[in-house]
Amino acid sequence: MSKRPVPTAALVSAGLLAALLLAGCDAAPSDAGPQAGKGAGVIAPGKPGEAARTLSPQEAQRALPDERPNAADRRYATMMIEHHRQALTMTALVPERASSDQVKKLAARITAAQQPEIAAMEGWLKTNGGAGGHGAHDHGTMPGMATEAQLARLKAAKGGAFDDLFLELMIVHHEGAVTMAAQVLSEGNNVLVEEMANDVIAQQTAEINRMRSM
Repeated sequence: MSKRPVPTAALVSAGLLAALLLAGCDAAPSDAGPQAGKGAGVIAPGKPGEAARTLSPQEAQRALPDERPNAADRRYATMMIEHHRQALTMTALVPERASSDQVKKLAARITAAQQPEIAAMEGWLKTNGGAGGHGAHDHGTMPGMATEAQLARLKAAKGGAFDDLFLELMIVHHEGAVTMAAQVLSEGNNVLVEEMANDVIAQQTAEINRMRSM
């Protein structure tokens, strides 16, 4: 799955920010008196087929899109923390139970990627007033989560049987994470959550393809 195309509003906001910076750089001190502090006009690029507009800095600021987190953003971060934690529970079994070097290397990559992602989402929730991850949602409500029975089978397996079951469960687990990320891209509102979701889609789609080839 590819990253979501950058919306027109984001391009417009980028143009406005650039224009604000340029206006600030060009507004050199002068002898114009009290009027000099009121700020220069900002040229805002119009939508396709529309002419550009001249806005005051205050109007330009108000024209920027609202990227405040919404309920979908907070729900995604809260649930993905739990989702990632289960992946780490599964990868923790690999060093002692797997026989395949490829599976061991894959598990190490998953662990190295998802531990900092959990920390990033926990930090985002703390900053943006979200609930903690532990126990916030029933595992059954999240796509791709392994059941307790499946985890018990994985813990009991060893060697080639473990490798096969680990790959089977982790492919489904990654597919669930991609589904969750795609959902927040359509329902969320915060640019940082969007970036995290796009990273999940890119990274875990690549890992799904790698696991299917093992």
